[in-house]
Amino acid sequence: MLAALAGIGAGSVAFANRETAPGPQWQQPDATPAKAANSAKPAKTESAQVDTITLSATGDIMMSNAPSRMPPDNGDGFFDSVKSGLKSDLVMGNLEQPLSDDTGASKCGSPPEPNCFAFRSPPSYAGHLKDAGFQLMNLANNHTKDFGVQGAKNTRAALDDAGLKYTGNQDEITVVEVKGIKVAVVGFSGYAGANNLNDLDHSRTVIKAAKEQADLVVVQVHMGAEGAGMQHVKPGSEIFHGENRGDPIKFSHAVIDAGADLVVGHSPHVLRGMEFYKGKLIAYSLGNFAGGGKTLSSSGVLKYGGILRVDLAEDGTYAGGQFLSTYMNSVGLPTRDSSQEMGRKLVAQLSDEDFGDTAAVIGKDGSIRASA
Repeated sequence: MLAALAGIGAGSVAFANRETAPGPQWQQPDATPAKAANSAKPAKTESAQVDTITLSATGDIMMSNAPSRMPPDNGDGFFDSVKSGLKSDLVMGNLEQPLSDDTGASKCGSPPEPNCFAFRSPPSYAGHLKDAGFQLMNLANNHTKDFGVQGAKNTRAALDDAGLKYTGNQDEITVVEVKGIKVAVVGFSGYAGANNLNDLDHSRTVIKAAKEQADLVVVQVHMGAEGAGMQHVKPGSEIFHGENRGDPIKFSHAVIDAGADLVVGHSPHVLRGMEFYKGKLIAYSLGNFAGGGKTLSSSGVLKYGGILRVDLAEDGTYAGGQFLSTYMNSVGLPTRDSSQEMGRKLVAQLSDEDFGDTAAVIGKDGSIRASA
């Protein structure tokens, strides 16, 4: 079952992050791009500087469809198979469901409308994300408000309680300092309340503001039409069930022109190719990572996903990367493909077919490099 489409209610809600235990230094300013752009970039901690840092990212994550469709053992050990592959200096994922009790405000109504799907996991499942090593979750997608504004608030509160950060609201720039390097992460989607990937002028403004606050800028973007037939990236906007899911190439190039150093895509529920643009890596879709309780279809190519690992220097220079193949097992848990075959082969083939000279070259070991 593909993730259902859902419009997100107008307006954005400001949420204050709670203080967390000592560790990596996080900054989630409540500022508009204009205000942020006028502030000086924070100084780095001199004693902690390193040459490069490693970032990891995944595609779509659904852990259950509470209350009836739950993973084994209530999610204990949910990410065990992929935990070692995720480990990096900054671990990111796309959380495509609320972490909330039933708010009584399902987008599908009561009784549910036909062919409408609203997903949620219990707030305690934020602990499973923490146990897996995730540090920052993208919430800019079409399921964040499946249970209304209160469900979205509950998600952020659950992530706060687990010590996890997030991004996704309009003008929200989340900054983490890792080994002396400041990384800003910004989420985009095509839904009200988030940074709109179809508004390129605003997208550029947000990225420029993020660049003022950090050394590196990572874009998390929910873009592109869904389904097994949507593996290829083509120029132009992608329309799905009447919704404009963005022009993935145009958007990705625009935010890199504005200062982004890495673009991580998700939404189509299938793997897509990767390319380099001006030396920056664009992963157009990392596919389905987790569908606990069989919330996501594991049929055919919908089964495959992966972990993207990227090494970036402080000045944004691409210093290497790797794609680790994964698949969803029979109950939707993310599972490492130790043979590195299916997912890697798909990404390599799609990259070559869709991007030619700018295609990322995926080695047999999953290594990622630009074409010669």
